[in-house]
Amino acid sequence: MKLRELLPNIESKLNNIEITGMTCNSKEVQTGFAFICINGTNLDGHKFAKSAVENGAVVIVSERDLGLANQIVVDDTHAVYAEMSARWFGSPADKIKLIGVTGTNGKTSVVYMLKAILEKSGNKVGVIGTIQNMVGDKIISSNNTTPGAYELNALLAQMVDEGCQYAVMEVSSHALDQKRVHNLTFEVAAFTNLTQDHLDYHLTMENYFVAKSKLFKMSKTAVVNFDDVYGKKLIDSLTGKVVSYSVKQDMSTYTAKEIFYKPDSVKYQMVGYNFINKIRVGTGGKFTVYNSLCAAACAIELGIDMSVISSALLEMHGVKGRAEVVPTNRDFTVIIDYAHTPDGLENILNTFKEYRECRLVVVFGCGGDRDKTKRPIMGEIATRLADFVIITSDNPRSEDPMSIINDIVSGIKDGRKKYKIIENREEAVKFAIATAGKNDIIVLAGKGHETYQILSTGKIHLDEREIIRECLEQ
Repeated sequence: MKLRELLPNIESKLNNIEITGMTCNSKEVQTGFAFICINGTNLDGHKFAKSAVENGAVVIVSERDLGLANQIVVDDTHAVYAEMSARWFGSPADKIKLIGVTGTNGKTSVVYMLKAILEKSGNKVGVIGTIQNMVGDKIISSNNTTPGAYELNALLAQMVDEGCQYAVMEVSSHALDQKRVHNLTFEVAAFTNLTQDHLDYHLTMENYFVAKSKLFKMSKTAVVNFDDVYGKKLIDSLTGKVVSYSVKQDMSTYTAKEIFYKPDSVKYQMVGYNFINKIRVGTGGKFTVYNSLCAAACAIELGIDMSVISSALLEMHGVKGRAEVVPTNRDFTVIIDYAHTPDGLENILNTFKEYRECRLVVVFGCGGDRDKTKRPIMGEIATRLADFVIITSDNPRSEDPMSIINDIVSGIKDGRKKYKIIENREEAVKFAIATAGKNDIIVLAGKGHETYQILSTGKIHLDEREIIRECLEQ
């Protein structure tokens, strides 16, 4: 492809150069590539431009003059990279209907609920998200909640080629801030909630909110949680079509009424302006009501019949690592959940606190090289809501695991002695299983779908389901 086809709005003496590929990683450069200098969170791509030339790059796209003969200077390489990536793959986003879901918690569950609803209505669906990417039933590994612009367009192109009518994707605040989804148009964009997370990157909740809100400037219809403080703020800031959902207030577009909770399910009446419909989902907790209500609202705005929505949600078997009940064939229950924020931890513990006949036990830690301010908050929440807490590691990365654990413990109120520190996560899970009593509910929080742990020495295999199975066999 000629450079002028990738950058049609830029006049350059390099326009007729044949481009054989493109990347923002200098290590991936091959002969004939265009190298785009991205100023990232940890590294500035401009520093690797000369290395890219040595590796065969014939064009360097940068934001400043690097003194190179084959460079093109633009205002924003993030945006330009996204535009080039879309053109490289033939603008696949224009050939498929996009649905975006953003928020601190609930994104993955809403995405998979929407996938089930859309498939029930006869559509082939692609998924882009935290657990994995999917093209129909084909699974593709995922490294980021929302992939980089080139990888994103490659996935969308594959979905188009394989006949998908919809792509449902989790859209992270990082992706929005870094313009990975630049120039995309979403049929519907959903906002689940906003609670403390990623402040190591955004620094303030206001910055975090501003990043999230960018999605809705790219969407035809916004579906927003009316019960969330930031949801209301978002509604007030939008000028396009907005519908809202709530479990508390009748003034929202869609409301959940007559909610009935069980440990393994919820059911309620979904009320709209001209309908009332029964919803039942096979996962417990108030968060399930919010997630399913959000998914249903999105589906209605896409024109899906209410009977199809109800049937699809009824038939769902849950999402891996989201309030996932692990079979034990014992007289206690083990739950694996991805809760890794204060709000997420509080929600999952409140859900099972109401139904326990004996102890509620939680095993959790906090990630290293991430927002440190949430650690003591989560320590306080865990020891307030659970009967016993096992504090351990969760992807410590480059940090000392005990230093992270000490941050967690610093938030525990005086007098709350009902916790134990076991630094090694595998040993922590084994201890929880080995000491489980009749009717106990054990919540393993933080890892969710992940089958690994990130240490200072690198990534190691760690699947809590395997650890549980091993404990039960012994």
